[in-house]
Amino acid sequence: MVTHFLFASALILAVGHGAGWLAQRLKQPYIVGQLAAGIALGPSLLGSTAPDAYTVLFPREISTALTGLAQFALVVFLFAVGYELDPTVLGDRARTVVTVAVASFVVPMAVGSGCALLFRGQLRELDMPAPTVGTVLFAGVALSITAVPVLTAIVRENNLADTVPGILAVSAAGLLDVIGWTVLAGTMLDSDSGEPALGWPGRALIAAVFAVLMLLAARPVLRRLLWRTRMEPSLRLALLIGFACASASVTQFLGLHALCGALLAGIVCPREDDGTLDPDLLRPLHVVSSLLVPYFFVFSGQSVALNNMDTTGWLTLLVVTVLAVLTKVGSGTVAARLGGLDRDDARTVGVLLSARGLTELIALNAGLQAGLLSKPLYTVLVFMALATTLLTQPLLHLVRRLADHEPTRAPGRAEAVPAHGPGPVDGAPTTPVADAG
Repeated sequence: MVTHFLFASALILAVGHGAGWLAQRLKQPYIVGQLAAGIALGPSLLGSTAPDAYTVLFPREISTALTGLAQFALVVFLFAVGYELDPTVLGDRARTVVTVAVASFVVPMAVGSGCALLFRGQLRELDMPAPTVGTVLFAGVALSITAVPVLTAIVRENNLADTVPGILAVSAAGLLDVIGWTVLAGTMLDSDSGEPALGWPGRALIAAVFAVLMLLAARPVLRRLLWRTRMEPSLRLALLIGFACASASVTQFLGLHALCGALLAGIVCPREDDGTLDPDLLRPLHVVSSLLVPYFFVFSGQSVALNNMDTTGWLTLLVVTVLAVLTKVGSGTVAARLGGLDRDDARTVGVLLSARGLTELIALNAGLQAGLLSKPLYTVLVFMALATTLLTQPLLHLVRRLADHEPTRAPGRAEAVPAHGPGPVDGAPTTPVADAG
């Protein structure tokens, strides 16, 4: 079994990172290639085309070890995400950022939850049970997610990092993540994935007490123990990852999934005295999580059931993907326009917020484990996450082409001014922030 595990690890790392490199060569986010590799190494493709090879490469006996590594990679990744969340990034753009974040969460949330109620008959064909509060809310969350890591990579690769729409989209996505994870935690409480001896009121009370203790006490204690003692950075990193794992184990026990505890541990982790991120902590966190994240994609791919996709499944995928794109792009664009951005910058913000990727996959896995998703619907939503991420780059190109072909604003025609200062003119969605005031 050790031989099987080591060879499977070699295959997962080589194929996962090789596919990520290929995706970048094709002008797509690295994570798209890794997700495709995870599906390809799963039972739907490798398992159906070469079942004997699949059995040899991934025997059932090593599934526990692979699952453990996948969850560890997830904890480290979300700990880094939580550490990077910074509410002060809103600055003088706070009102616009909040407007965009709330709109791009509420509209998809309402549409997703409404569809779960209206089309419950069709969902039964995808093995979904009768709708509950948890399943209805989760359907909304599944449409509302925006992947901050993927969004950040797309912004950087398109030279939008120092532009008004780039900064606004990343800031709104960070706030949207906080809202999304909070609602997702609530859906977990409605599931039966927690400790049977505790009903959901008991779990909710314990979770609230745990969150308060973490938010009020963890940061000063960690600063005193790990920062003021001038501890070696490598030892501090190890202890903080252990702290994240412990926090994740508590929320997993309470039925909130490990992701909630890992994210909370990152949020309460101390920063430098001037409020900046500690590079000696952040850099190795990114290295460890990016190295191990292919295990999570392979773990996710094990539950993708392409063989069971029938006409209803493919039709559902088409409808869900269209709704996912339209609700995100539409709500983000309208909210950004109301916040004072010009037409092209507002469109850019809406398109950027449509990217999902790894964050969506994390939420879907949590829903599957909590019994809020059936395997056929999980498969549909995984491909929706892949499709919306793939569509982000072509939609950005479309926005640029529309901007190039639209007439220049007539002299003297006033445009709304964003709260953070005068914004870029029409037809220039990549105006640097320095030039935009």
